[in-house]
Amino acid sequence: MTISAPAAVADRTPPGGGSVGGGTGPRPSGDVDGDTISAGAGGVVFDRSKNGSGSSVGAVASTTSWTPPACWYAPKYTPAQLQAYLEPIWEAGSTGYEWDAEQRKRYVDGDPYKDFNKDKTGDGYFWDSYVNKDYPPGWDNCEEPIFWVDTGDPPPADIENAITPEILAELAYAEIRVPSTKVTLAPAGATKVNLPTWAWLDTAEFKPVSVTASVPLLGINATTVAEPVSLKIEPGTADATTYPASGVCTLNGDDSIGEAYAAGKSDETPPCGVKYLRSSGDDSYKLRATITWKIHWTGTGVAQEQALPDGEFGAEQDVVVQEIQSVNR
Repeated sequence: MTISAPAAVADRTPPGGGSVGGGTGPRPSGDVDGDTISAGAGGVVFDRSKNGSGSSVGAVASTTSWTPPACWYAPKYTPAQLQAYLEPIWEAGSTGYEWDAEQRKRYVDGDPYKDFNKDKTGDGYFWDSYVNKDYPPGWDNCEEPIFWVDTGDPPPADIENAITPEILAELAYAEIRVPSTKVTLAPAGATKVNLPTWAWLDTAEFKPVSVTASVPLLGINATTVAEPVSLKIEPGTADATTYPASGVCTLNGDDSIGEAYAAGKSDETPPCGVKYLRSSGDDSYKLRATITWKIHWTGTGVAQEQALPDGEFGAEQDVVVQEIQSVNR
């Protein structure tokens, strides 16, 4: 029989406020002192020191239907801490006699744990679910009852989403932040109908970023890296031609995208850009520039890069397109 806490009392968020969220730099979620695990010490710690930063950054969206785990299992309680967590729930009686009795049978009466496994204090931890604090779909799918794992042993094979380097990499994916995609255009300001507009991105702004996720208590970690690989230009109107025709500009050898306009290139076709065929009138077109990021990871026991789904992040910018004025004499 599966025994899990009723929704009203289930601890579905990491103790101490959780360990998944915004911010930059390393952020520990707990500590270990001897055989004592403090709240959240089995949770995930993120090092965001090599992540994108600034007011314009945003999270990448997977180019597939894949999403990072919404919940996972990791160490959460010592025997004494599990006792301190469960006994007040039982004493309150709000969960019903039958559920309380089943819980006491599981954690006190020896089926399978006797007296909260106190005789194994210091030799392992009780594992429980942790949840992405944003509560994405599936956050409540980790319904396994709290279970014991000896130090150095893997969790039971039938436990899905027990923390591993791969899951850490997937959680780090959700923490990746990349800069907003505002391309440089020439002509700057307003452009003209039928005049090729050059577009490019500076390599200094679009460089690889990474986030490292770890569970110090278990000695495992994973680093997820996002590298820009291409720029997609959507002109904001069907009355336009993109360069190249696909609208996708790939990375140059120096990691820049496109080519900066320079004097003397007015008769050349830009390697990356757009030509508007109709004036925007008194308004402007919403040009959308989207960067595709190749994402991969390495981690404990995994030295060779492992692929994760590509991610995208883009932004819109206004482009004013004017008719070319001619003078009739």
